[in-house]
Amino acid sequence: MSLVWIDRMAVDVRGASEGADTIVFVHGLGGSHNTWGPLLPALSRWRCVRPELPGAGRSHKAYALGEATPHRGRISTTTHAEALKRVCETLGIHRAHFVGHSFGTIIAQHVAAEWPGLVRSLALFGALAEPPQGMRENMVGRAPVAREQGMFGIAEGIADFALSTSTKETQPVTVAYVREVVGAQDAEGFARNCEALAEARSARLELIRCPVLVVNGDEDQVTPLQGARQLVERLAQARLEVFSRCGHWPMLERTAESQRVLRDFLERVR
Repeated sequence: MSLVWIDRMAVDVRGASEGADTIVFVHGLGGSHNTWGPLLPALSRWRCVRPELPGAGRSHKAYALGEATPHRGRISTTTHAEALKRVCETLGIHRAHFVGHSFGTIIAQHVAAEWPGLVRSLALFGALAEPPQGMRENMVGRAPVAREQGMFGIAEGIADFALSTSTKETQPVTVAYVREVVGAQDAEGFARNCEALAEARSARLELIRCPVLVVNGDEDQVTPLQGARQLVERLAQARLEVFSRCGHWPMLERTAESQRVLRDFLERVR
């Protein structure tokens, strides 16, 4: 393991040597680089790069949040995509597979549309093209709650809503992880990311020509299956994998299946 700091963002780099194919992981709202930990045992052939986006995890003092920046600390899908590009430039990554979760799937799609030469493939877990109106309104309301009341109540609510019934009944460690990773977020950073998600718009999907894998749970209430199917229909080279008895966190709720489908997908697009 090697932890590096790029523009005051924490970036975990591990796995194969620098000459190997690279995977860049993009966590979602309330996540961290540890969101992807369960997948790493199946990916030893790849160099795995896991940034924590500005405002999230240990990146709560990232450069992008500063008032002296051109956008005066107001983060967005665009600033997150640019942060990922900066990570790749700093680490000498010229082409990589991008794997995203939730909000991270929107960000990864923007990277693929804006800099297609950088993206060999996309794997999108709990995917959506852009938030529906109900989600936008929820994010607008959640930001002041985080600032005024902290993260405890939000973490409890997400752990209850975002996981499948089966997961909540049989995987207490997964429930605890989601509660803890969300609860540990910096409240201001989380609030700014809520506002960024509320304003997120779809990438220009017609510009995404790389192979795409979409993975969604059949009980995902955050990014329902219908949205994933619509996204796949709009992309040139996309296919959908649906996991049964699974909510919004497939890599945690259905780890073995997630490892298998991601590894098989990456092997085919090498």
